[in-house]
Order: sequence, then C-alpha cells, then structure tokens
Amino acid sequence: MSEPSAAPKDAARRGRAPLLPLRRRLYVQLDPAAWPKRGLSPVNLIVFITIIVTSILAVIETEPTIAKGRDNLFNAMELVVGAFFSIEYIARAWTAAESPRYGPGWRGLLRYVRSPIAIIDLISIATSFLTPAGLQPYLLRAFRVARILRIAKLGRMSNAMSYLIEAMMARRYELLFSLFVSLTFMVFSASLLYLVEGPAQPDKFGSIPRALWWATAALTTIGYGDVYPITVLGRIFAAMTAVAGIGLVAMPTGIMAAAFSEAVQRHSRDIHQAKGAEGGAALEADG
Repeated sequence: MSEPSAAPKDAARRGRAPLLPLRRRLYVQLDPAAWPKRGLSPVNLIVFITIIVTSILAVIETEPTIAKGRDNLFNAMELVVGAFFSIEYIARAWTAAESPRYGPGWRGLLRYVRSPIAIIDLISIATSFLTPAGLQPYLLRAFRVARILRIAKLGRMSNAMSYLIEAMMARRYELLFSLFVSLTFMVFSASLLYLVEGPAQPDKFGSIPRALWWATAALTTIGYGDVYPITVLGRIFAAMTAVAGIGLVAMPTGIMAAAFSEAVQRHSRDIHQAKGAEGGAALEADG
C-alpha cells in the first residue's frame, strides 16, 4: 500500500502542481501582489488597457466639436464600459476573501467594500448607468469628471503605489507636523506683509486673508506675479519668505523619499526571505 504523500511529491517532481480553486486563481489574476511573475497578469492587462481607453474617451467627450451629434454613440460605449467594470467589481469583491488585507467571510467583504479604491469603483460604475437626462451643465460636467476617476484605479496595478501609501502612513505624524509648520509660517508671512505692505496696497495686502494668497504662492515657490510687494521693507520680508519656502517644501519631500526607500527595501527583503523559504520547502519535499 503506497504512502498518501507519494502522489503530491511525484506530481511536484513532474512539475504538475494541483489545480487551485477558481476563486484563488481569479484572485492571483486580479491582485498584483499575488501574481508570481513580473509585470501585469493577463486579466489586469486587459483592465489596464480598458481604463486607459475609457479615460481618453471621457476626456474626448468633453470637447463639444467631437461629442456633438454623437451622444447615442458615447452613451452606448459608456454602458458597455459600465458593464465591464461592474463585472470586475463583483470579481474583486468575490476574491477579497483570498486577500490577507481583508480576510474571509462577510467581514472581509465589508472591509473591501469600504476601502477607498472600491468606493472609487462604485462611483465610476454609478456614473455609467445613472447619468440622468436634462442635467444642469455643471452637474453634467461633474458626472463626466467622476468617470475620469477611473484612472485612479491604475494605482492598484502597481506595487509602487502600495509602497507610497505605506510610506505615507508610516510617516503620517512627521508629514502632519511639516504641514502644521508650513501653515503657521504662511500665516506669519501674511501677517508681516499685511503690516508693512497693507497701507501701500490695501486691495492686495489690506487684510491677512488677502495677504494669504501671496503667502501661499510664495511659499510653494509658484509666484504667479499677480500680487507682489512694492515697498522696500515688504520686498525684504518677501525675499525671506521665498527662501524659507524652499526649505519648507523640501522638508516633506525628504520625509517621503526616506520612507519610500525604506518601504521598497523592506518588501524586497520580504520577497527574498519568502523565496528562500520556498526553496527550502522544495528541497525538503524532494528529500
């Protein structure tokens, strides 16, 4: 009588792994983190191309010279796109139980449905089917912009996006502190310009809220040139503000760069450890 473990070992030696359940196979196709090869899976590649094409169509639809007289064509294409993304949403919700981020059961499904990317999916699907006729122009524009939100779905296709989100969460307190420092310095700069420049330009620096527009443009190193000081003292303070703004902008950039590098290194280390564990398990199975 043969041992029960002999068949799986023989199948592994011949390179024929047992078939995975349908939900697991679909999860591997849909989740880039679960895809064992480089690049996108075939299913995600189709989704990627569809997102790019539909985003271009949503942009083109806003041009009156192109969209005029083709409303039925664009509406039909939008219905087809909505059906495609509805199927994708249902598939991702069904396979959420396979992901360690969400977990099994209805609780895992609820976690997925409440995730930001799933909410974006629902909004883009809803705008495909629920755009009512006779909308005011600004509401119609809002619906069209919501369709362009599909391009945000590309974030799930890249591991780099998950690294970026992880880096932001790991350094959220440092980023919030840098934001607080920037806002404090912005108000301080606007107050100084209100004090020294307000009498000369009351229409532009006559109040701290008015001066805040200049402080925002100066601290972010944009400098539109529509508002600028004309007094000597105001220009001195403006120069100091502009120089300090360079450092304030660089501060969160350095925090994010360091956190992103740490996230990439950590994931690379985890992948190497996982491959080493798989290799050891394979050698043990062969033995």
